[in-house]
Amino acid sequence: MTSPQTLTSPAFQLERHASGRLLLTDDKGQQHLGVVPVRAFPIAAPDEGISLVGSEGHELVWLDSLDGLSTALRSLLEEELALRDFVPEITRLKSVSSFGTPSTWSVETDRGDTSFVLKGEEDIRRLSRQALLIAAGHGVHFSVKDMGTLDRSSRRLLERFL
Repeated sequence: MTSPQTLTSPAFQLERHASGRLLLTDDKGQQHLGVVPVRAFPIAAPDEGISLVGSEGHELVWLDSLDGLSTALRSLLEEELALRDFVPEITRLKSVSSFGTPSTWSVETDRGDTSFVLKGEEDIRRLSRQALLIAAGHGVHFSVKDMGTLDRSSRRLLERFL
């Protein structure tokens, strides 16, 4: 078994601990286990403004961009961010239980078919003229990147809630 690779940046070191969590060693040599990378702007600027947050919920490191990092460090952070930022894209609305809320939506996504409960119309947020972010009742967010690419039936169902 190979030892974990320690990835170094000018102000910190980051590695995957044997527990599977991230271990950050700051510029003072203090270790922080369970560090979580968080995007400041996950949709508008996913590669800019990354905060490395400790298990206590305090920011330990701020990264203006992923661009200046080594390939290995960037890959490790992108892998962690992908786990955190799970946002399936809706490709088709199959059915909606009612046009009032709460309602159960059956959808096709880029991750497979699923259903979720929409608690209220305020859980559908416009990101742009064509893009939406939909908060499901169980905490997962779904995206519609471009309403224009949805089939006619899906657009009609969606427009009832906008």
